[in-house]
Amino acid sequence: MNLQYISDSKGKTTGVFIPINDWNELKSKYKDIESEDIDIPEWQKRLVLKRLENHKKNPDSALDFDSAMDDIENDL
Repeated sequence: MNLQYISDSKGKTTGVFIPINDWNELKSKYKDIESEDIDIPEWQKRLVLKRLENHKKNPDSALDFDSAMDDIENDL
């Protein structure tokens, strides 16, 4: 399998790219690999919608991913 790793600006691996042939092979081997039986609680949906609404009202208050991660790491 020829995987490609995706990294953020600090070199931390954040994802993996799987070539389509390898993905198709995994799908044939693991039949339920694409199933998404995820029940998202209503409270969580409401929270996301509220945050989205707040962001639309004040988009300049958002941090990009790297800045947010820096803030989190500085608080540790």
